[in-house]
Amino acid sequence: MSSRANEQIEAKLIDTDIIDFGQYWTTVKRYLWRILGLALLLTILVTLVVLSMTPRYIATASLLIEAEQANVLSIEEVYGLDSSRKEYFETQYEILRSRHIAEKVVNELKLYENPLYNLDVINANEDGMSSYIKSAQNFVRTSLPFLPQQDEVVKSEEELLAERKSYAVSQLMEYITISPLRNTQVVNISFESADAKLSALVANTLSDVYIENYLESKLDMTAKATTWLNESLQGLRTKLDVAEKNLSDFYEREQLVDIDGVVGLASEQLQQLSDQLIDAQVLLQRNKTIYEQINQSGADFALLSSLPEVLNHPSIQNIKREEVVAESRVSELKEVYGPKHPNMIAAIAELTSIRNSIRNQITVLMSGITTEYRTAQNKVAALKKDVEAAKSEFRKLSSLENQRKALQRDVDTNQQLYNSFFTRLKETDQLGGFESANARILDSATPPSNPAKPKKGLIIAAAFVLSLGLGVFLALSLEALNSGIRSVDDVERKLGQRMLGIIPWQAHKRNQNLPLRHFFDNSHHMFSEAVRTLRTSLQLLNLDKPSQTVLVTSSVPREGKSTVSINLAFAMGQLSKVLLLDTDLRRPTLAKQFDLPGFQPGLSNLIAGTHTLEECIVTDEKSGIDLICAGSSPPNPQELLASEQFTLLMAKLKTQYEHIIVDSAPTQAVSDAVIVSKLCDSVVYVVRSDSTSFKIINNGLSRFMQIGHRVDGVVLNQVDLKKAKKTGEYSGYYDQYGYNSYPSESQKS
Repeated sequence: MSSRANEQIEAKLIDTDIIDFGQYWTTVKRYLWRILGLALLLTILVTLVVLSMTPRYIATASLLIEAEQANVLSIEEVYGLDSSRKEYFETQYEILRSRHIAEKVVNELKLYENPLYNLDVINANEDGMSSYIKSAQNFVRTSLPFLPQQDEVVKSEEELLAERKSYAVSQLMEYITISPLRNTQVVNISFESADAKLSALVANTLSDVYIENYLESKLDMTAKATTWLNESLQGLRTKLDVAEKNLSDFYEREQLVDIDGVVGLASEQLQQLSDQLIDAQVLLQRNKTIYEQINQSGADFALLSSLPEVLNHPSIQNIKREEVVAESRVSELKEVYGPKHPNMIAAIAELTSIRNSIRNQITVLMSGITTEYRTAQNKVAALKKDVEAAKSEFRKLSSLENQRKALQRDVDTNQQLYNSFFTRLKETDQLGGFESANARILDSATPPSNPAKPKKGLIIAAAFVLSLGLGVFLALSLEALNSGIRSVDDVERKLGQRMLGIIPWQAHKRNQNLPLRHFFDNSHHMFSEAVRTLRTSLQLLNLDKPSQTVLVTSSVPREGKSTVSINLAFAMGQLSKVLLLDTDLRRPTLAKQFDLPGFQPGLSNLIAGTHTLEECIVTDEKSGIDLICAGSSPPNPQELLASEQFTLLMAKLKTQYEHIIVDSAPTQAVSDAVIVSKLCDSVVYVVRSDSTSFKIINNGLSRFMQIGHRVDGVVLNQVDLKKAKKTGEYSGYYDQYGYNSYPSESQKS
């Protein structure tokens, strides 16, 4: 096998996580007829069930629910409904689904008398299984007295009628479907029934009952609203009369005419007095300051005359100007005349007179300031009294005003409520004679011509498809649960080994081995060619160092390892000198297959030294190969195979033969094959197709790995190529040679 092939196998072994759809398809092809058979059987069963089902019809009516009702008056507050909101439509859908509407439909159509919904008829027509179950329940209950017993209850005619109606209502609600159309105000009302005409009748009746129920509810609400408004109006009238009387008594008791004007005048008067008081207080404060300064200065006229209040007084200012003029004149005359000059004397006398006048004026002014201060004090005190009196009067008037406003507010509130309720009462009375439905029928339901259920064709097709899917699932499940090796891919994927060859299944009698000379029978050339292919694979396996000794083993008995060993020796014997050596000292088979006598010495005799090599070698005349059988059964076969004598024997045999084919014991039973493999160049592992678990095989292969001896490959034995041809698992192994005749019986070795 080339290095490129080895790389491909290793790559395939490493990449085990890739989903192999080709493998799945191969599995499906292998189970194809069983899958089709299962699908056909299940489809036939479903078809029989579907054909026995009662056809059911669905009729649909379309209803338009108005978003804006035709209200002639503003009465929305009476009902409390907002028809523009989404919740309004959801509420209407639930009303359509309600039991109240269903009961009205049942009563109007008397569905409880219809055989399809009559409880008595349905109980009488119960199938045998239901009757049997009920009988069994009654029998168990009567047979086991410790169980809760139900006393038989005799129902009256009214109770039986109510029970039948309840059953009919439940059935109606179960098969009614309310389907709003998205982004519209249209809702479809569908009813499913075994009677086509009845399905249309129920759908239309449900639409009519819904509209009538809305109108009845509306009229009932109007009547209740009118009654409530009348009762409320009487109470409001009484409250209004009491409020008006309280207001009138208040005016009489307080002798009021226009309290708003009186309060306004009192407020203005209080404001004026407050302003006057503020002015008087300011004046008093100023006079108080001057008064205190005068008292502090005493009789010092020079100091008094320097006070700003004195200097700023008009009379003092006039006399001061005259004093300045007189002083200026005296000063001028002093420059001209002497002190005794008449003009000088007159000028001095005038200045003295003016100064005396100033003193007199200041004295008078001081006396006036004191008087003004006393007067300002009295005025402030009087104004304070007036302000307090005005405040008291204003508070009294304000209290009266607040009482009046409270009484007036009570009157106004009761008047508004009375007017509002009176208006609503009139509106309700007017609305009582106006019936406006909130919905109308767009399309009435018509009896359907074809049943809606069951969709027989669709159900049968779906059953067939699902059956196929179930069959494929079961096939894949069986394949996943199958632990055997049946293809080249299984050898490489599950075992991690290369495929050396395939030995096809051959026809032979049950419980008998394959004929010894089967390899040389020209009528079974495909078997012969398979063995030659195995021989070629071994020769090409190690071109640099050909394998001289080939160990043939398997996991468990009955896998055909001895048959492979014999026929491989026959194939090798056509090209070179070959020895077939039986190392299965526990259950030898080669001597029996070659019809050798039971006393024929063999390998155990050679190792024990009781016989010579020439005595143990048997030559097959037809094939030309030499044979050494197992010989006498020893008590310690494993010790013999592990002995130095066996090693020397193998070395001697290698010098005499070009190829030695060693038939060994199965690896799962004993470790003889592992011991013998140490003296062999190649190990060929025989696996019976679709039989031995890959876990057991891997366990056997791991024994060779543990001692560091590789297994050169796997021979898949007893392969049924006739079945494999259908799935193409071994396409390319034999068909290219034109071997198209496939055996049909099993082979055992």
